[in-house]
Parts: sequence; structure tokens; C-alpha cells
Amino acid sequence: MKKILGLILPAALLMSSCAKSQTAPQTDSNYTWNQFSMGVDLSYVNAIEDAGGKYFQSGQAKDPFAIMQSMGANTVRVRIWHNPQWLAALNNNRFYSDLYDAEKTIRRAKTLGMAVNLDFHYSDDWADPAHQNIPAAWKNANLSVLKDSVYQYTLRVLNYLATKNLTPEMVQVGNENNEGMLWPYGKITNNQNWAAFGQLINSGVKAVRDFSANSSIKPKVILHVAQIQNTRPWIQSLQQQGGVADYDILGISHYFKWSEVNNMTNIADSIRSFRNYTGKEVMVVETAFPWTNDNADNYNNMLYQTTSEVAGYAISPAGQAAYLRDLTQAVITGGGKGVMYWEPAWITSNLRDPWGIGSTWENATYFDFKGNLLTGIDYMKRKYTFPR
Repeated sequence: MKKILGLILPAALLMSSCAKSQTAPQTDSNYTWNQFSMGVDLSYVNAIEDAGGKYFQSGQAKDPFAIMQSMGANTVRVRIWHNPQWLAALNNNRFYSDLYDAEKTIRRAKTLGMAVNLDFHYSDDWADPAHQNIPAAWKNANLSVLKDSVYQYTLRVLNYLATKNLTPEMVQVGNENNEGMLWPYGKITNNQNWAAFGQLINSGVKAVRDFSANSSIKPKVILHVAQIQNTRPWIQSLQQQGGVADYDILGISHYFKWSEVNNMTNIADSIRSFRNYTGKEVMVVETAFPWTNDNADNYNNMLYQTTSEVAGYAISPAGQAAYLRDLTQAVITGGGKGVMYWEPAWITSNLRDPWGIGSTWENATYFDFKGNLLTGIDYMKRKYTFPR
């Protein structure tokens, strides 16, 4: 997830995309994650359920993982923090998004036959373009020691999960690393320090590759940048100045609110250009769209739509579904290999964090304010047109 202001494109550019989605085929289809990753980030679910959150499909309380799988999700994304003690102090001594919570999430996904994208933040807290803080346990390390720490930690987590038969199919070496990672050693400032950042990334990648040498499941490596307008200069600098060449998937966060590329044709063209430049697979590993601008709690929402930001898509469950159908088709048209929705189950509950109680995302989930499944999720089983 990220917090960057973006520019706005004229309303007329998106009207045709929305209109086309209304006449496209409605046939259901089921995709394997290798064909096209229909992903959902469910990192919050364990905590939300502990805090009283419940999920309903057709009036029946159900496991949200099972709901997602039944509606076409084939991939679950899960974040992992190094040692998030700050959460325990807020939630009855319970840790979330650490190794053992991630283990629980991965088990829930794999029990239902879904693939997993394990998202290493390499931090005790949120890592995004504005925050890439060194874990407290590594705070006195220099660059050389940090490289080893990244390698050993990544390898240790993967080896542990393998002993539980929970090896992820994909591994993100970092999260929204626009400005590098493990600040200050791997921080990109004034377009400088790519070499140090690249060394840290390469340490994480090497751990995944060394693990894969003795694993039947060989996780694909994802590198992650936020927003399409930042993608080409970022990956170019990381490859050319950072010396990073060994990865499988270029992962992108695309949020309309902070994007300078909101026209569906331009999104498809961008995905195609990234594929052509890198020779790698490309995925949107984070996206979302609100179904309302209202709040279910007193915790202010992060993602909301004003009339000028992305025209042609109503602020409604139907508008959410139309946007996600069109975005998914745009990614497919550009040759992309997946779309992962960020936190579709982060409904309001009694969950606490340092800034509030509830959710800042309940208006952009797949559920209404009572936990009932909405129609926005329908895009995952839609029959799409793939390039020949």
C-alpha cells in the first residue's frame, strides 16, 4: 500500500472503457494462478476475526478465504513483518503479520488450493514509498551485515515454511521499494545509491534461489514498485545502476487515486512496454476501488473517489465491479499475468492500530458494512480476451 498524490486525466478518456465492459461476455471462467493470478491480499483477516469481524455470503457466515476461492481467487498475498511488537501492545498481546501469523494465513490459502505470494517488508512495520525502516534487531548493522541479514532471514523463513508444507509460489523481495529499502543504507536519494539498494535486493533474491535449489516448489521472485508512472525509471535504474537482473515478475501497485495513468488503453500499453523492456512477467500486485465514500466507523478512509479522479465508474458496488473488470482486461491485453486486490476483507471491527479502531478501507472491500459479500468480486470469474 502507498500514499502518493497523483495527477488526473480527462474524464472522456475512460468513458469508452466503462461502456465496453457493459457489453462484454458474462461467461464464468476459472483461471489457474499460472494462467492469470486472480489475487487477494488477506493479511488482515486473522486479526479482524479475532477482533469480532464476520463475513457473509448469501446470508450465511463463512470463511472469507473460502468465499474468495469460490468467487475465483486463485492466489492469496500475505505480508510478513520481522518483529511487529507494536501490534501486540494494541491487541491483547497478539502478534499479526509476523512469521507465525503469516503461516496461519498461508495454511488457510493452501488448504483451499490457492497459490501464495509472500510479501517480505523487511521491516517491523509498514514498508512503502514513505517508510522503509530497518527492523529493530538489525538497527546497528552496516551494509555488509544487512546484506547477510536479508539473506539469512529470507532463507530461514522459507525453510521454516517448507517444513510445514507451506512453500509460497511467489516471493516479493521487498514492498513498494520506490525509494529503496532498509533506510538509510539502501535509501535512494536524489536518484543516488542504487548500488547499495541493488545489493540488498540481490541478497534476498539469492536466498530465494538457494532455497529453490532443493525445493519442488520454486518460488517466482517479484520486485515491487508503486504506480505505473514510476515503473520504467525505477526498474531501469535498479537494473542498470543497481545490478539487479535475476527476478521473474515486475510487480506494480496501481491505485487510481495516486496514479497519473488511469486510461485503460494507456494502462495496457504501459504493461506491454514494461514486458518488452524487461523480458519479465508483469503483474499488478496491489489495486483497489471504492464501492462507497461512506464510513462504517470513525476511522477515516484512505481511498475515496472525487468526481474528477477516474470518470466513468460509479461509486457503487456495480461501479467497483466495472472498474475491476476493465482494469483486469487492460492488464491482460498488455500481456500482464495477474491482478491482486489489496485487502478486500479489511472490514470494520474492533481491531486497533496506532491511528484508530476499525478500518480505513471498509469502503473499498468486497463486503458491505455488515460483512455481506458485494458484486465487486464478480470480475475474477469473468471470461476475458487474452492476446494470441
